[in-house]
Amino acid sequence: MEISVSGNKGRSDELALTFTALADPTRLALVDRLRDGDATVSELAAGFPLGTSAISKHLTVLERAGLISRRREAQRRHCHLETGAFERVEAWARRHTRLWSASIDRLEDYLDEMPEEDG
Repeated sequence: MEISVSGNKGRSDELALTFTALADPTRLALVDRLRDGDATVSELAAGFPLGTSAISKHLTVLERAGLISRRREAQRRHCHLETGAFERVEAWARRHTRLWSASIDRLEDYLDEMPEEDG
């Protein structure tokens, strides 16, 4: 089932890719590791019970989602955490937080206006 808001399909697709990529515990751990700075595929693989080819597949998913970039330097591939995808997630969360806060405020107002029942 595909859900999109008219005119926002590209943004919702990007967000879906981001959330899908981050839903996997290994990829989430790779992102956490890259917060400390750039690393090679071999350096990243050293922290996991997976081989470099399995880690490379996870990194490809993260790269497609725009969460990381990779550059080749001689025989090594360096991975770098990108902020753009995280900024989109943050903006999405802010919009939804405002929506829910407004709904809760309206509910509180409604409950305050209700007459108290005698028990």
